[in-house]
Amino acid sequence: MSRMTSNLLDEAIGLDDSTSLSPLVGRLLLVEDCVETSGAFVLHHLLKRAFSSPHSSNAVIFIAFSQSFVHYERVLRKLGCNLAAQRDSHRFFFLDMLTVGCSDRSGKETGEGVLVGLYCKIQRAVSALIQENKRHVTIVIDDIPLLEVAANGSSNHVLDFLHYCHTLTSEIGGSIIALSHEDVYLDIERPLILQMEYLADVLIKVGPLATGIAKDVHGQLTVLNKPVGGLEENLRNRVHNFQFYIKENVPFWLLTRRSCPTSSIY
Repeated sequence: MSRMTSNLLDEAIGLDDSTSLSPLVGRLLLVEDCVETSGAFVLHHLLKRAFSSPHSSNAVIFIAFSQSFVHYERVLRKLGCNLAAQRDSHRFFFLDMLTVGCSDRSGKETGEGVLVGLYCKIQRAVSALIQENKRHVTIVIDDIPLLEVAANGSSNHVLDFLHYCHTLTSEIGGSIIALSHEDVYLDIERPLILQMEYLADVLIKVGPLATGIAKDVHGQLTVLNKPVGGLEENLRNRVHNFQFYIKENVPFWLLTRRSCPTSSIY
């Protein structure tokens, strides 16, 4: 099996479109992983991809619930991307939410208040980026379940927050990328994840191999890129399966690609 470079994933998402300054403009990209197979490497790849663009108008607002800036700086440095330099050039805003407080009855700040405060920070960051002529803004959220925890378990507050963020990025020609964990919701009702899967324009599911552990394959990706504008033609060709292999100092290798029926993503 010959190894192929990661531009296969870019092609499935639509990032290989050189005619567009921001192929994901106005779209929500959702990555779903599980305990057995982390999808963080997809975020790392997309983050590097955003800064690899020759267009200086691209910028990222990163909302971190899962890991610190130091963690992401170390990971991206291995991939050849200097986050500190991007931050200093005002192309990267890092909002550290690791120590955010959740609501309680004695409480200082309600879950809704936490999200309102976070959205205000995003608005200020977007205003600053527009003044710097950075108009293609991507909002990245590294852990949706922890965002829900910050909202005191309110799926409605999270969905409202995402709606406001989506409206904001759509107005300025931006996009949203978010990571969620599918198995967090296995034993309970999962209205949030189902709503997000429905709302996502691009859905990437990361999981172990269906056939079990393999020496040279770490897992598989299933990518659903929904038609723009509700068009249904060629929908079958918008669903792809990949096998991937994580390597040190590179994002990952994609080993194979095959098209599959739409129903296989669920």
